[in-house]
Amino acid sequence: MNKHKTYFNWSTGKDSALALYHLLEDKRYAVDELITTINSHYNRVSMHGLRKELLVAQTDALNIPASIIELPEMPSMEIYEQKMLETVTRLKKAGFTHSAFGDIFLEDLKSYREKQLAKQKIKTIFPLWKRDTKKLLNEFIDLGFKTIVVCAHSKYFDEDFVGTIIDKDFIDNLPKGVDPCGENGEFHTFCFDGPIFNNPIPFKIGEKVYREYDAPKTDDSKSEDAKYGVWYCDLIP
Repeated sequence: MNKHKTYFNWSTGKDSALALYHLLEDKRYAVDELITTINSHYNRVSMHGLRKELLVAQTDALNIPASIIELPEMPSMEIYEQKMLETVTRLKKAGFTHSAFGDIFLEDLKSYREKQLAKQKIKTIFPLWKRDTKKLLNEFIDLGFKTIVVCAHSKYFDEDFVGTIIDKDFIDNLPKGVDPCGENGEFHTFCFDGPIFNNPIPFKIGEKVYREYDAPKTDDSKSEDAKYGVWYCDLIP
């Protein structure tokens, strides 16, 4: 049986790792490339704040060809979509027919991905879609994966939370309303070991930093100057 030539949208975190694990087990697909977006201003993985060097060490340990999409510090949707179009066009010419993601239950994001890729006749795969997030995190740990929290929303967490290694106690001690997988953006992680890696990725815990950002504008925004805060834990290769 011919396998579908597939590229995986790799975020460096736990959901990506577990989704990739299941995809590699699925005989219908051949995962022949990973793609990751980075903030070219800071040279770090978008959203997660992870150093590019650790991303490279991680994908080397996965032993899957990987490519990086460099984005400016605050890209507009037009710039983001143009960069993604350039990448998808290249992949399509190379024979890729499917694109996979680690999303779990964000309907709007799934619909956006499907709509954008349908224009290029690329089919989408969501190995973790609609699965219970507490069960997913338990499965992740039981399989032998290891991950550390690299950033967290200050609405739910303080400085002490970032730099935490996720274990079974982690799940029981999460604040009320926080998804066990952080699927609503409450926190992000760096997966540094597990059954899909040839070796653990070594790192040291560095500085913890707090940053504030402009909140996305919505129809019911109370203030034009609304901000939200994020704690980051720098990991050093």
